[in-house]
Amino acid sequence: MLSYQHIYHAGNLADVQKHALLCSALGYMTRKDKPLSYIETHAGRGLYDLSSDEALKTGEAAAGIAMVRDKGWFTAEHPYTRALARVAQVHGEDAYAGSPVLAAETLRDQDSLHFAELHPQEYAALEYVMSPYGAKCSKADGLAHAMAICPPMPRRGMILIDPSYEIKSEYQTLPSFIGKLHRKWNVGVIALWYPILTSGAHQEMLAVLEGMDLPNVLRHEVRFPPARQGHGMIGSGMFIVNAPYGLDVEAARLSEMFSTLS
Repeated sequence: MLSYQHIYHAGNLADVQKHALLCSALGYMTRKDKPLSYIETHAGRGLYDLSSDEALKTGEAAAGIAMVRDKGWFTAEHPYTRALARVAQVHGEDAYAGSPVLAAETLRDQDSLHFAELHPQEYAALEYVMSPYGAKCSKADGLAHAMAICPPMPRRGMILIDPSYEIKSEYQTLPSFIGKLHRKWNVGVIALWYPILTSGAHQEMLAVLEGMDLPNVLRHEVRFPPARQGHGMIGSGMFIVNAPYGLDVEAARLSEMFSTLS
């Protein structure tokens, strides 16, 4: 959906869960001295200014990453913390890295980066932000782009599927897409983010996914208070195929942290 811009939600609690798991997964995968490919289907602009009018309007970052930092959820050695610290050194303390920049900061020169984004302004910003990292950015439908380039070279790697879900049919089409992608790229780590809504829109999608023959699945969900009165998102989920070793430990730790918010 070309109307969606993540700046209004950057650094919220859903980002905290998603990005902590992402950085943990990539941090583990880079322990081996073998190159890998990283792909995103809905990349956004890659870098966000939390002092902008858009970010301040919703206050989601203040109730998200800012609060989490005050509570000390992540040590200085956590891959998420390290990536954010490097971004702050270059772009200032009000900068928040989206998943493309977090991935690029966690990965190495030998690794390949592939990002897709359809929104014209978001894509222009993404291309600019990611140019120092040597990333390949495409103004394209992310799911079609991923299917076209998979299996990537190198074959070892990870994909993050992170749609806005403003197109309601995505809940029905994503399980089929993930099944087809896994058949093409059976060694790839496939990570799907989804919102947990008061409407329960995600439940049928998850039921279909869990009924599929997918290996080493990690499903992780956290709950948190709505960002404002009447806001429909009350939690965040990640469904990960071929989950890297030890990611369940980080997921359990995050669950404990998030449980203190209620």
